Amino acid sequence: MDSNTRLKKQMQFALEMDKEKGIGRQTYVLSALNALRKENDAEHGWHLAVMVMLLSEYANEKIDVSRTVEMVIIHDVVEIDAGDTYAYDDAGNATKAEREQKAAERIFGMLPKDQAEYFMNLWLEFEEAKTPEAKFATAIDSVQPLMLNDASNGLAWREHGVAASKVKERAERKVRPGSERLYEMVFDMINENVKKGNLKDM
Repeated sequence: MDSNTRLKKQMQFALEMDKEKGIGRQTYVLSALNALRKENDAEHGWHLAVMVMLLSEYANEKIDVSRTVEMVIIHDVVEIDAGDTYAYDDAGNATKAEREQKAAERIFGMLPKDQAEYFMNLWLEFEEAKTPEAKFATAIDSVQPLMLNDASNGLAWREHGVAASKVKERAERKVRPGSERLYEMVFDMINENVKKGNLKDM
């Protein structure tokens, strides 16, 4: 592939990434609660990257921070095609893997072959959550919305009628393998929100 073709593919991919700004999530943006605005995928990815840099000392295992940052930035780009699936949407989660795999093949396939393979492998590593980096990335991906829900007085949780048992199960499955310390923190956070009535105690 000549350099002009390579650059063209890379710029097309960069432009495609702008679509992430239009993929809405269910978590409310703290600074805009009065306007009831929810975050988008691009904002979410940026926030996760900052949190990885800030909280990496709490990973259960030593991690490559740079690779983990790459992972959290890239992990949701598949939602350009697949859309955001709410963590507590059982029906949506039943088809999530298939939708996101198809999206990954199209979106990463826009890149030159070497970069397509790198990005795909990075995304798959996150999805499999087996490496220290992927475990911590998964933990941070779950801690961030918990933190924002807590800060917004459980606004999204109350909106969707989320049960505390589901939030606890997700934290056990997603946060604990990556960071025992952050798991302890969010477990206390969940219990406080049960007391406040922000989560259903069931």
